[in-house]
Amino acid sequence: MEDRNLGPQPLDAMMDAWEISNHQMVDVSTEQLNHKQIQRARQGRRLTLKMMQKVTRAFNVTIWYRLDDAQKEAYFEYMHKHLFNYAKGYDAEFVDPNEPIRTALVGEE
Repeated sequence: MEDRNLGPQPLDAMMDAWEISNHQMVDVSTEQLNHKQIQRARQGRRLTLKMMQKVTRAFNVTIWYRLDDAQKEAYFEYMHKHLFNYAKGYDAEFVDPNEPIRTALVGEE
């Protein structure tokens, strides 16, 4: 049987970097996403492709609402393969193209 718990996911670090809470993602989601599902996604509980995509959409929309028009033009929309290390196509060497936008929005750590 496959291991269901895969450890903290890139999603967790990215939510921290963007200063996004589970609650903010639940608020913007139009797909009945709940806090428990987001917490499972962050902690590395193996999710279905459909659930990974749902979490990814909520993540992108949460960020989108914070951006001004110029930032929206430049924003690179994340895919599930950028947020989950067990997703098909995941690349550990992925460099976040939104880093300049993120640092302008939330500053450096």
